[in-house]
Amino acid sequence: MTSSTPQYLSLHALETFAAALPVRDENGQPKAFVYGGAERTAISAQARRRAERTHSRNRANRGEGPLASYSSGRRTREWALFTRDALVKNHDWDPDQAIYAAKAALEGLGLKFGEKESTALLTKVLFYAPEDSGDRIADHISTHADTFTKWLAQYTAAKTEAAAKEEAKRDAKKNARKKTTTDTEPATKDSKEEEVKIPPLPKNLRTGILTAFAPRDAIDITVFGRFLAEVAELRTVDGAAQHSWAFTIAPAEHIDDFYAAADDAKLERRENALDFLDAADNAGAGMTGYQSLISGTFYRHAALDRHKLRVNLRAAGMTEDEADIAAQAAEAEFVQAFVDAVPRAKANSTASTGTLPNLVLAHEGARPYFYAAAFQSHIDETSDGPAALAGAKRLLDHHRLITTKRTDVTPGRLLTYDLDIQNLINQLTADGTLPASEATTLEELTA
Repeated sequence: MTSSTPQYLSLHALETFAAALPVRDENGQPKAFVYGGAERTAISAQARRRAERTHSRNRANRGEGPLASYSSGRRTREWALFTRDALVKNHDWDPDQAIYAAKAALEGLGLKFGEKESTALLTKVLFYAPEDSGDRIADHISTHADTFTKWLAQYTAAKTEAAAKEEAKRDAKKNARKKTTTDTEPATKDSKEEEVKIPPLPKNLRTGILTAFAPRDAIDITVFGRFLAEVAELRTVDGAAQHSWAFTIAPAEHIDDFYAAADDAKLERRENALDFLDAADNAGAGMTGYQSLISGTFYRHAALDRHKLRVNLRAAGMTEDEADIAAQAAEAEFVQAFVDAVPRAKANSTASTGTLPNLVLAHEGARPYFYAAAFQSHIDETSDGPAALAGAKRLLDHHRLITTKRTDVTPGRLLTYDLDIQNLINQLTADGTLPASEATTLEELTA
C-alpha cells in the first residue's frame, strides 16, 4: 500500500427484503433492537460475515474471482476426521489407527476433544484454519513416522496409566459406598476425572503441525481473523474487516405467517375416497405452524483496513510484493462479497438470496466511516415515500455533508440496482450535486 492510498475502505449499502427471514434468534424470531425511539429489524454482523466469507470461499474453490489462485479457510471442529481421511486416502493407513493417531496429534498440540460419545472425535472449540490443514498434518506425520510412532507409544502409555488410576478411583468409591451401608461414616465425594498428562510432542512434529494450521495463503483468515486460546503458538489473527449490524431504516415490519403442509398420501386417499366417511378420515393438513417474516430496507456497513490486511499477509509468510498483490485481490473480492452475499436462512421458501442492494457507496478514508447516524430518525413512508428511495436521498446527503467537512475522506463511487435510485442519480448528475462518481459495474467500486 502506498503512502498516498487511504488506509480504510468504507462500504455502505441499502438493501430491501420482502417477506423474508435472513437471520433469526434462538426462538425462530426476527432479530430486532430499538434505535432512534423505534424498533428496527436487524441482521447480525456475524450472519453477514459468515455469508460473505463462505460466498468468497465457494467462488475461489470453483476457480472464480480474484482469490481463485489462493487457498481458503474452513471453520470446523472436525480436524481429526480430516486428518484421518488424509492418512487413509493418501498414506494407506488403517482407519482405526488413523483416527487414533490424528486425535493424539491434536491433543499433543493442546487441543481438547468432546467428552460425549457423539463429540469424542470433535475438538471442543471451532478452529478456523486452511482447508488443506488435515492433508498437511497427515503428510507430516507420515514423513516423520519413526518419531511419531515413538511419541505415540508414550501417549498410549499415559492414556493407559490415567485409565488405570481412574478405574482404581471408581473401585474405591464402590467400596466406600458399600461400607456406608453398614457403618455410619459418610461416603466420599466424587472427584474430577483423572487428567491425562500427555507427553509433549517432539519439536519437529509440533512445528510441522503448527505450520499446517498457520494461515499461509488462506486470504479469508487474514481478512476475517481468528481466535484460538488453546494453542499459544497459533497467534490470534486480528482480522482486517469490520462489519456492522444491519438495521431497517423504517420501523420494523413483522408478520407471523401461518402455514399448512399437505400430506400427499392422505390427499390421494381423500381424492379417491368412495364415500364421505373415507374422505373425512383423510381430511386436514399433515402439519401446521407459524413462521415470522420481515420486510424492509436495511442499512449496513463494512470497512476494510488495508494496512492491517497487508500486515496479516506478511505475518503469514508472504513477501512485501506478494502481500500487496494478494491484498488487492482480497479487496476486490471483499467488495464483491459485500454486494452479492446474503445470509441463507429460509432461502428456499423466501428466495431472499436473490436480493441485490438498492444502493452501494464505496469510499476511502484515514479511518472507517459508519453512517448509522443518518437513520437515527427513521424513514416515515407515509410522508417520505418508499424507504429505499428516501433512504438513498438521506445517505447521499449525509455523505455530501461528511465530504465537505472532512479532508480525510474521498467522495468515492456509487452503484445502484434500483430504477428509482438510478433516476435520482441521473438527476443529481445533471444538477452537478452527486456527492460521488457513478459506477456502472460492481468491479468499478474497487478503487
